[in-house]
Amino acid sequence: WENTKSKVKKNLEIIAKDLVELYAKRQHVKGFEFSKDTPWQKQFEDGFPYQETDDQLRCIEEVKKDMEKPVPMDRLLCGDVGYGKTEVAIRAAFKAVMDQKQVAYLVPTTVLANQQYEEFKSRMEEFPIRVDLLNRFRTKKEQEQVIKKLKLGELDVVIGTHRLLSKDVEFKDLGLLIIDEEQRFGVKQKEKIKEYRETIDVLSLSATPIPRTLQMSLMGIRGLSKIDTPPKNRLPVQTYVVEKNDTLIKQVIERELARDGQVFYLYNHTDRIANVAYKIASTVPNAKVAIGHGQMDKNELEDVMLRFMNKEFNVLICTTIIETGIDIPNANTMIV
Repeated sequence: WENTKSKVKKNLEIIAKDLVELYAKRQHVKGFEFSKDTPWQKQFEDGFPYQETDDQLRCIEEVKKDMEKPVPMDRLLCGDVGYGKTEVAIRAAFKAVMDQKQVAYLVPTTVLANQQYEEFKSRMEEFPIRVDLLNRFRTKKEQEQVIKKLKLGELDVVIGTHRLLSKDVEFKDLGLLIIDEEQRFGVKQKEKIKEYRETIDVLSLSATPIPRTLQMSLMGIRGLSKIDTPPKNRLPVQTYVVEKNDTLIKQVIERELARDGQVFYLYNHTDRIANVAYKIASTVPNAKVAIGHGQMDKNELEDVMLRFMNKEFNVLICTTIIETGIDIPNANTMIV
């Protein structure tokens, strides 16, 4: 126990020293000073199909102000799932591209990368901005093309998984790094992110920041922006804690399916998950059931998630694997 404690203490001292050095360096390094908003920026922001919340507008302003300073930005944006963090990131990315800088958007899962890519592409299609995707779903040839374009400056925005942090990926002029749920990346990947942090603007998004990240923000080492207000017309989540009851489970699933919605059924024992799936498939006749858990082959799991997103299944029996921030607006019921 004494050994463990001294080891932890030593590691903490190293981390603390590294962090202090990194943030001291950032304060003295001259970052890129982004220009004020262009007329195109206004036109782009007016194209947002929803009404922004006051919190969203405040966070967007805070991020832009940081980008316009000569010191590299390091800001953490916190907000619940569906509260509009992506839109803040998209506007920051657009602002960076307006100054001929490249943007990298780093996400923890391939499925999420696909989702964010579609979102960025549809929001930016009216403007001469080149957006591409880099993850395991792309063929080797496609990946090579994306990497080549990044190096030559023929791509403005790239969205990808930790594949973006590989040694062979070089940018012609990277100006902004956006990181979705940074705590999901490993130590090696965080080292690479740390290198970027020294010189370029970094915006981290998180619904559940880890205590260290939050502590650094509260201490003022990093900027902190919070979105507390739900979007307009978003209903509060209703939570019921009840004794397990098969009839109730059947009714809840049937009610969701009757309005053409989808259901998450969370069950954390992989050895018995197939029995649960079989039971639901046999008691709810119109349930199209799929299974998703971390012990499945990665490609198989991603395939299941994509097909669930495409509404080929309406009930997903899964473990806590689903907590990686995938946005499935049609799934409004979760049974745990």
